[in-house]
Amino acid sequence: MLWERLETGHGELDFSWSDARLARLRELALEPIVGLMHHGSGPMHTSIVSPCFPEKLAAYAGAVARRYPWLSRFTPVNEPLTTARFSGLYGHWYPHGRDDQTFVRALLTECKGIALSMAAIREVIPHALLVQTEDMGFTRSTDAVRYQADFENERRWLSFDLLAGRVSSKHPLYWYLLRHGASPQDLGYFSEHPCPADIVGVNYYVTSERFLDSRVELYPSSLVGGNGRQAYADVEAVRVCAEGLLGPTGILLAAHERYQRPVAITEAHLGSHAAQQMSWLSFVWRAAQAASEQGADVAAVTAWALLGALGWDRLVTDERGVYEAGAFDLSPGIPQETALARFIQALARGELHDTEPGWWTQPTRLAYAAHCPPSRAA
Repeated sequence: MLWERLETGHGELDFSWSDARLARLRELALEPIVGLMHHGSGPMHTSIVSPCFPEKLAAYAGAVARRYPWLSRFTPVNEPLTTARFSGLYGHWYPHGRDDQTFVRALLTECKGIALSMAAIREVIPHALLVQTEDMGFTRSTDAVRYQADFENERRWLSFDLLAGRVSSKHPLYWYLLRHGASPQDLGYFSEHPCPADIVGVNYYVTSERFLDSRVELYPSSLVGGNGRQAYADVEAVRVCAEGLLGPTGILLAAHERYQRPVAITEAHLGSHAAQQMSWLSFVWRAAQAASEQGADVAAVTAWALLGALGWDRLVTDERGVYEAGAFDLSPGIPQETALARFIQALARGELHDTEPGWWTQPTRLAYAAHCPPSRAA
């Protein structure tokens, strides 16, 4: 229920689209997890770096709760850290920042918006749960840039840590945040108003695991960037690490241990044909089972995107992006069930069918000279 779509003017909301869909879901006894912002910046009168954003998002969240008081699960902002990186550090999305200051401001603004939104929702629905999602990959590196990989592996927890009120002066990134525009009052807000995730949602893709390589001469210039201190290439680990993907088992275990909350795979999509999509979902499913067997409280594995994804081959920055089918293919104009849908149905019955080998397990996945760094737990 994207805020920027339902708001037709300053505070004027058109619920007709969501009324019909939510009524049908309720009729079918399907309980939705309602997202209010998904990689956006809100309506035109605000943005994720605007001081007024948190209160405005909370007002919208409260209106949604009053309209649909039977709902119980919410994701006010999907992947706030990822959105802050893509909007504030990499310049892909509005406001197209390319500096730590914009990243920090966007992250703090989004997280405060989440906390205020859940407070507004819980005034109407006291038992409402926060299902907070994030792309929770893991970064490996050559020794020369290990410090940067360590930083990124700590940074991936920031949205959850902020919401849980864990970012005190003892937090590893407290002084980083202060150096780049946060104030002690900004950070203190979260300690004074903790809003921890009720379910920690891990979004996991084949591109989630990264590899930082100081050997820049091995890569095209388009893959070489840096941190202002050192140049390095940032590539998908699957394309260069000889050991391949570590998988989400370690991530789920680490998240469960860190927050002592149920965890879930909240996105697990692969842009490919249905047979490879089934292989990917099987890979993620088995990883979730392994995490459960090792003690993590794993609530679910989500086959997102059920209806496919449009434009993510270009990070939704170009209208020439392609459509990737999911469990249903929308390209014929009417949703058509794919083989992936039948695979999901079998999983729901407790049947895990065999699949073809995933391309991410094959030698042909390597696009650059294989590197063999010491393996570390995710």
